[in-house]
Amino acid sequence: MDAAAAGGGQLFSVDPLERHAARGHGAVTSMAAGSDVIVLGTSRGWLVRHDFSFDDAHDLDLGGGRSGDHTVHRVFLDPGGKHCVATVVHPGGAETYYHHARWPRPKPLPRLRGLLVNAVAWNCQSITEASTKEVILGTESGQLFEMAVDEADKKEKYVKPLFELTEQKEGIKALQMETAVVGSATRYYVMAVTPTRLYSFTGIGSLETVFASYSGHAIRFMELPGEIPNSELNFFIKQRRAKHFGWLSGSGIYHGELNFGAQHSSTSGDENFVENKSFFDYSKLGDYGIKPRSFALSEFHFLLLIGDKIKVVNIISQQIVEELLVDNTPDTSRGIIGLCSDASTGLFYAYDESSIFQVSTSDEGRDMWQVYLDMNDYAAALSHCRNPFQRDQVYLVQADAAFAAKEYYIAASFYAKINYILSFEEISLKFISLGEQDALRTFLLRRLDNLTKDDKMQITMISTWATELYLDKINRLLLEDSTGSTTNAVAEPNNSEYCSIVNEFHAFLSDSKDVLDEATTMRLLESCGRVDELVYFAGLKEQYEIVVHHYIQQGEARKALEVLQRHNVPVDLVYKFAPDLIMLDAYETVESWMMARNKLNPGKLIPAMMRYVSEPHAKNETHEVIKYLEFCVKDLNNEDPGVHNLLLSLYAKKEDESQLLQFLDTKFGRGQTSGPEFFYDPKYALRLCLQEKRMRACVRIYSMMSMHEEAVALALKVDLELAKAEADKVEDDEELRKKLWLKVAKHVIEQEKGIKRENIKKAIEFLSETNNLLKIEDILPFFPDFVLIDDFKEEICKSLKDYNSQIEQLKQEMDDATRGADNIRNDIGALAQRYTVIDREQDCGVCRRKILTVGGLHQVGRSYTSVGNMAPFYVFPCGHAFHANCLIAHVTRCSSQVQAERILDLQKRLSLMDRKAAKDNGASVNGESIMSTTPVDKLRSQLDDAVASECPFCGDMMIKEISQPFILPEESEEKASWEIKPQPAAQKILPMTMSI
Repeated sequence: MDAAAAGGGQLFSVDPLERHAARGHGAVTSMAAGSDVIVLGTSRGWLVRHDFSFDDAHDLDLGGGRSGDHTVHRVFLDPGGKHCVATVVHPGGAETYYHHARWPRPKPLPRLRGLLVNAVAWNCQSITEASTKEVILGTESGQLFEMAVDEADKKEKYVKPLFELTEQKEGIKALQMETAVVGSATRYYVMAVTPTRLYSFTGIGSLETVFASYSGHAIRFMELPGEIPNSELNFFIKQRRAKHFGWLSGSGIYHGELNFGAQHSSTSGDENFVENKSFFDYSKLGDYGIKPRSFALSEFHFLLLIGDKIKVVNIISQQIVEELLVDNTPDTSRGIIGLCSDASTGLFYAYDESSIFQVSTSDEGRDMWQVYLDMNDYAAALSHCRNPFQRDQVYLVQADAAFAAKEYYIAASFYAKINYILSFEEISLKFISLGEQDALRTFLLRRLDNLTKDDKMQITMISTWATELYLDKINRLLLEDSTGSTTNAVAEPNNSEYCSIVNEFHAFLSDSKDVLDEATTMRLLESCGRVDELVYFAGLKEQYEIVVHHYIQQGEARKALEVLQRHNVPVDLVYKFAPDLIMLDAYETVESWMMARNKLNPGKLIPAMMRYVSEPHAKNETHEVIKYLEFCVKDLNNEDPGVHNLLLSLYAKKEDESQLLQFLDTKFGRGQTSGPEFFYDPKYALRLCLQEKRMRACVRIYSMMSMHEEAVALALKVDLELAKAEADKVEDDEELRKKLWLKVAKHVIEQEKGIKRENIKKAIEFLSETNNLLKIEDILPFFPDFVLIDDFKEEICKSLKDYNSQIEQLKQEMDDATRGADNIRNDIGALAQRYTVIDREQDCGVCRRKILTVGGLHQVGRSYTSVGNMAPFYVFPCGHAFHANCLIAHVTRCSSQVQAERILDLQKRLSLMDRKAAKDNGASVNGESIMSTTPVDKLRSQLDDAVASECPFCGDMMIKEISQPFILPEESEEKASWEIKPQPAAQKILPMTMSI
């Protein structure tokens, strides 16, 4: 198919760009382009530089004003349009020039004088505007040179030989170079062509090192027969990297892709960076014997210059897709001379002796999908599709081909990808008409993969249809089974197809659980008798009640418990199915509960445990409920009274009472700051133990309830030693303890009935066990009246001795108390005569005035003892002295609010009583009389205790002041007034100098 026709427009177009490009300097002989800059070489030795970015042109004379014929042989321009190399041929030989875009005139390269340069290769990865970096030049004599020029130096840095073709002396017609970074080094890839050969060089290091490695070794080359005067080598460059190449040889165009990261070693030991090599024979051009004069390489096409026409050949299909006629002026003698390309802009140029023509592309890759499709290269066709309709065309061709070959599964996969050019119904009918249900199912599944989330309705309908097809397939496999059974329970486990389709169906249900309608799907599964799939789907939809119920009906308690153990299963289902599960498999159920630990509330499991307990069990059988309750109580520290009561009731029903007693002795609440030591109901426990006749347990419970009399009374019926132990437990109530021991003693005496001496002796020996709590006189009333006193003689004497010792001890204590009272009286008398000497210069610790101040200062009230006109004061043993009012004010200020209010209240009441007493007794106002009334003394004593219990400078009050801040909160305003505020930013402090 003609690509231009398929695309609905031309891929390339030719437009005249400049009619008089040489600007009167002769005929154009050579041209180069780069970055919207075109440099022309003329027959008179001039370079004409056209910069179309600025619509500017410059003429550069390479002849230097010399006479004679000077013709520009070749012009080379880097992709950036800054660096230019030109070779001029004159009667004296050849001269090579370098010109930079900023220079007013070109500079000759003396080291290349006499060498005819045919080709230049630029290092596109390293070249900059200021430097060419390394450049390779190829000459007519088959030599390769390396050159570098820096714009600032105004001359070449160096020119040195690299390599020379010696095997077959031919001129280098074209050169291309690429580089790639390998670690910290650079790998060079160089291609050079002669009229018959294409050479490739590669290596790591400098260019000199790379070419030195080929000295004395065979060189890799491709040789093609035929002669062509203008052998050319072009790279197609995209994003500054060469993608593929083309060599215009004598017999055709040799081309291929370039992979500069390839690590495929060739037979010669060099790395082969050329892939997918191909050859275009000139015979395909139609005109036998005609060879292109020049060619250019685009991304997908060859542009071949034949006469005044440019034939566009698709690289992939090798078909001519367009012919472009260049509208050159009729007075030209040579016609179109050649083609060149601008790698930076993607434009191509054709030129004759006077004009430049621009060859533009118009989305040349738009029809490449069709080219690849015609060649049945479907993957490449898809990669070049621009819209969904083009992709549908590719899928349709693939699908139809597979359908025609009866490869229905493959056809279904491709049909599923078609969205526009073929309807869903048409495709479905294709498979239905042939009865290909499996292929139809495949089509539906693949179609689901290609739908978007927005197609919710279509996804649900297709998923439901696919579910029905899966069920149909499974049932057909069951019907084909040799057993003829239609239940999935008897399907042969070795039937791999059946197992595979069931597993595939399960995976489909899992993937589609969110889009399938729950009710419809469950009805389908139920109508087809697929119970396993119904349960599986219910699990996927988190309908765990259905799943667990199914497993319980099947007697599979373990599977049901596995479902309930999932993290997203509501815990209420565990409680709901607990009665059924514990009856089905008590061990597994309890293990599951124990694994859940604190996730379950044991109190809600009590109904299930009660059901299990109501059933008879073998004596040697492990009681699973007891095991779980012990786990809750001991490991989980459960405090639920119901759990503790149930465990206690189960212990009480066991014949062995040891576990029950151990449970009662354990204080499960011990260590808690508040709360009981046990969590069961003691009254319920007592009633239960009495009912089950667990008397020892009853004694323990009585004791815990502090009903010691009942505990001892019941213990005496069970075991005397138990009664003694219970009586000895009372420690804080001596009277009750004695009463309990008397009960025990009475029981012992009544038990040792008779008046035999040995019986009486046993009763008397009982007194030693009470730790002297009971005396002989306490137990005598329990003996019969006719018992002889001789039997108690020894014990009575011992008791009398004890009483005598106690009397002596009390007498000694009375004497000690009398002496202590005398000492206290003497101390009181001494205190009455106590005094201290005060220096007349002694200062008050608060106001710093003299303590012995004369006058009415600091008067508090008449209740203070004063001498003459001096103010009352306090003197402490440490030597500090304070006026009374100063001390009261200081203590009030440093005390808490409550203490301060109490001191002020005492002071006020004392002042009121002073005034009242003075008025009643007619006392003088000078305060000389001393009041001795009891209420006043009492108030004064309280005030003294409040303010003078310790020296405020040496006691606790001074220590507490350490933690107080220096600046109190109420002094914050005063503190703020002392802050140094920063000066405004604009204000400057100028230094001041002072001269003397």
